[in-house]
Amino acid sequence: MPTIRVELFEGRTPEQKKALVQALTQACVETIGSKAESVDILLFDIAPSNWATGGELWSEKKKG
Repeated sequence: MPTIRVELFEGRTPEQKKALVQALTQACVETIGSKAESVDILLFDIAPSNWATGGELWSEKKKG
């Protein structure tokens, strides 16, 4: 039973999340032979103010 944890910036629509979990589930079925009903996927929406790369919060990065 694979469990996939996905951390991404908040703001995706329910439709985008649905497409993502369907694609990830199908990838598990095709690549490792999992049954679709055994694939668990956990989605975590993270605010840019709670995510940093290289010591800089994404909420403070300059756009463009």
